Amino acid sequence: MTWYTLGQLLSAIRIGQKARTMDGIRVVLRSDAGLVWAEGRTAGQPVGLQEHLFSDLWTIFEDEETQKWLPERDRYERRLHEMLENQYLEWRADRLES
Repeated sequence: MTWYTLGQLLSAIRIGQKARTMDGIRVVLRSDAGLVWAEGRTAGQPVGLQEHLFSDLWTIFEDEETQKWLPERDRYERRLHEMLENQYLEWRADRLES
C-alpha cells in the first residue's frame, strides 16, 4: 500500500478514485469537478484545503462505487493526451521553422 501526502495525492489520484486517511476517518473522491468528500454528512461537497489535511497520509483505492467513473476517466485522460500531443506538435513545428 502506497501512502501519499496531500500534495502527492493531488498529483496521483485519477478521476473516480477514492483516497482514505490512515485512520480511515476521512475519505475523498476525485470527480470531474475536483476533490469531493465521499462519505458522511458532507458527502458530495468540495474538499476545502485546511491545515489538518496537510498532516494526513492518504492511500488511493477503488471500489464498486468508483466503477461508474471509468468512462469519464477515459474521456478525460484521452483529452489530456490529445492536448499534450497537440502542444508537442505545435512546439516541434515552431522549432523546425526556426
